[in-house]
Amino acid sequence: MPLILGLDPGSRRTGFGIIRLTGNSLEYVSSGTIHINEEASWPERLNEVFASVGEVIATHHPHEVAIEQVFMGKSAGSALKLGQARGAAIVAATNEKLPVFEYEARKIKQAVAGTGSAEKKQVQQMVKMLLKLPAIPKEDAADALAVAICHAHTQKLLIQLAKGKGFSKSRLR
Repeated sequence: MPLILGLDPGSRRTGFGIIRLTGNSLEYVSSGTIHINEEASWPERLNEVFASVGEVIATHHPHEVAIEQVFMGKSAGSALKLGQARGAAIVAATNEKLPVFEYEARKIKQAVAGTGSAEKKQVQQMVKMLLKLPAIPKEDAADALAVAICHAHTQKLLIQLAKGKGFSKSRLR
């Protein structure tokens, strides 16, 4: 029954979501948004990401961490800042000897909504449904839970393939 920590890092907000994989079902454990002090210097903000992710890890003791890969969006500067925030979160996880898995945004959306071009609202709604939540989670938390769900689905598929249950022998010829 591994606990998976999903992270959606950012320079202003970092979403986190924790799920438990039990057999073939996913169970919601916790989620939230870490709000980074925008008045702090850049190095202090990165330290805040590192320390806050470390606190989440110390509180929940996940077994694995899944994080969204950097997407080159509006500007190279934004991508660089996002990459640095991701780095701070990854170091927090690896500092605790946790394995870190990275997923593209399109793969995450496809895993939860069935299409890699899903809108934020679709992802939020599907996270609510998949985890049987009473309400739609906030955007950053929903994105982090989606990362965790993507990782859980990927791991289940890899285990099935390793056991030879993914394909019939006639399809492999």
